[in-house]
Amino acid sequence: MAVGITVTETRAPATTGYLSTNIKMSQPNKFDDLVIALKDALGPSSGLTSDDVDLKQLTRLMADYASDEQEWSRYAMGDEDRPYTRNLVDEGNGKSNLLVLVWSPGKGSPIHDHGNAHCLMKILKGDLTETRYEFPQGEEEAPMVVKSEKVHKENEVAYMADELGVHRVSNQGSDFAVSLHLYTPPNVAKGGCHTFNVNTGKKLHVKKCGYYSAYGKKLKE
Repeated sequence: MAVGITVTETRAPATTGYLSTNIKMSQPNKFDDLVIALKDALGPSSGLTSDDVDLKQLTRLMADYASDEQEWSRYAMGDEDRPYTRNLVDEGNGKSNLLVLVWSPGKGSPIHDHGNAHCLMKILKGDLTETRYEFPQGEEEAPMVVKSEKVHKENEVAYMADELGVHRVSNQGSDFAVSLHLYTPPNVAKGGCHTFNVNTGKKLHVKKCGYYSAYGKKLKE
């Protein structure tokens, strides 16, 4: 179990929380400021299409934030029996989804698309490996083609969209990793996404990508 990460264990009911008793909640929280800034930046956009989103501004806001575990820990709920958990932070007035993802050691996501939405990922803790693939074309089955692979380190920001292909994110380390994801518009939360078989390229529609927790509270199964 990683120090500070709230981890749900099926074998024992005990959990370990991030927040220390000596943390003063009245202290300025730059993570909360980031959440508000991202929401404000999306204010002028329609929220219905990704064409009018100012990616440069959103990327700059995420890059400028220096990760502080005490500031975002209340959202980071992990489960070592799952590859990763999706923890909702903010819904951006219906124009986005802001999530904290907690990645179990040695595990990762399936290959997936993003439902024609922008995805910005900032590493809050640890390293994450992103493997990008060519978007499968046609109905003929064939192994998926790797375009690139990169290790993203703490505080780095990466951008992904369907026009760039599909990808898989994995935690190849021995400890939990944590990342912040901004999806705009929130197409995946509403309509799901597709996952892809690495050996055949065949896709499967996942109707709903749910949340493990929302606003710092674990949701019922």
